[in-house]
Amino acid sequence: MSGRSPAQRFLVLGAILAGCGVAAGAFGAHALKEILDAPMLQVFETATRYVMYHAFGLCIVSWAIDRYPGQGLEKSGWFFILGILLFSGSLYVVSLAGIRWVGAVTPIGGLAFMTGWVLLAWGVSREALPRATSRTP
Repeated sequence: MSGRSPAQRFLVLGAILAGCGVAAGAFGAHALKEILDAPMLQVFETATRYVMYHAFGLCIVSWAIDRYPGQGLEKSGWFFILGILLFSGSLYVVSLAGIRWVGAVTPIGGLAFMTGWVLLAWGVSREALPRATSRTP
């Protein structure tokens, strides 16, 4: 994806991750329904839901980067990606492999998600704030 603008990169990643989220949801609903017990299926579904939320979040970041250039909004997108890897990734490992200690990573991913949303709001609101103008007496 080199040669693409940051907005294009995040839009492409958001679209790919949304497609992966749909595939994971279908896999969970059809293939895993008979394999996983109800609590682990719910863990898998939570992971998938957060992939989808933040895939759409990446699309919002893409739009915001184009709309509000120079505000450091790329950091928000990278925190969303980190959150998907840590939060959803750890929940997938817990639900599919049964390695429960990996669940200790989940809150770090949640913190990455929250940081991404705060950075997005901050970057967009910084652009919306009126700039101080110098006054001459």
